[in-house]
Amino acid sequence: MDIIETIKEQIANNTVLLYMKGSPNAPQCGFSARASQAVMGCGEKFAYVDILQNPEIRANLPKYANWPTFPQLWVGGELVGGSDIVLEMFEKGELQTLIKDAANAKASEA
Repeated sequence: MDIIETIKEQIANNTVLLYMKGSPNAPQCGFSARASQAVMGCGEKFAYVDILQNPEIRANLPKYANWPTFPQLWVGGELVGGSDIVLEMFEKGELQTLIKDAANAKASEA
């Protein structure tokens, strides 16, 4: 499977997905740390991909997403944005609503 297909599959199979440097418990950059803290603060389970361990994803996701930087938060198959957008949405309470609604929609499908 080519890397773009892998990325599409990851996004499709995870309601909330954070592409980041490191892991939520051991982030490898400040932006990834802040973004993962905000997502964890929403109280829903989420998946993550450590792009430092996946150089092909690191190289190709910015082209696929048309978004040049990491982290990247995807919710319900849509790119939400990077660290600044995620933090701003969290502070306004918008991120919590977006993630909870996506999780509830996914749960009602099951």
